[in-house]
Amino acid sequence: MPQIFRIGSYIVYFWSNENDPLEPVHVHIAEGRASANATKVWLTSSGKTLLCNNNSQIAKRELRKIMRIIEANSKEIIDKWYSQFGELRFYC
Repeated sequence: MPQIFRIGSYIVYFWSNENDPLEPVHVHIAEGRASANATKVWLTSSGKTLLCNNNSQIAKRELRKIMRIIEANSKEIIDKWYSQFGELRFYC
């Protein structure tokens, strides 16, 4: 799983196999190591985040902080997504 960065004990990453057709730009968040059933956050075309699910059961306050950091780094994430998957589509 391509790790994008760490935020404390959490990793923010892409899942290598993002389905066919490719899902819109998003990241997964898990504590410790990558997991197939981790929290998923969509990135919008404006760089904002939308929570898809919180399967990792991250505390709300911590999740809000992580999502703000993801938004602050959205351009880098989108660039890495394009490098990894070769196309961009957004949830909204």
